[in-house]
Amino acid sequence: MPLHWTSDTNELDWAELTALYRAAPLGDKNPKGLQIAFGNSMFKFFARENGTLVGVGRAMADGVDCSYICDVAVLPSHQGTGLGREIVSRLVEASRGHRKIILYAVPGKEAFYEKFGFARMNTAMAIFENQAQAVERGYVQASRQGESA
Repeated sequence: MPLHWTSDTNELDWAELTALYRAAPLGDKNPKGLQIAFGNSMFKFFARENGTLVGVGRAMADGVDCSYICDVAVLPSHQGTGLGREIVSRLVEASRGHRKIILYAVPGKEAFYEKFGFARMNTAMAIFENQAQAVERGYVQASRQGESA
């Protein structure tokens, strides 16, 4: 069945988007928070099959220097079909012209993104709302704060 692509959020059911992230699984994201996040994103793509939301991704970008690809999610029934690759390809293409395109991957998925030309950064750092959980899930290394240099 062919997919229907859109970037329009006017008719989007934010609860359906929340359910897609939960199923993907990319965590529990509330509808209001997603509405704010997607509203602040320069690029966004939604894929539907038979009216059902099956894939999504967005990029926050400033139009010149930096585009940050995030929140790429695909329903489990559509994972492994090339849909995630298509979403990332669309976001990378939309981000062309920025000096840098950045994303962070779920640990273990780095090789997928390397196929698009992404390379590991040596200096990337992050502060997470739940830093201990981010360490546990492999997103960041444990802080060496307090160690002598």
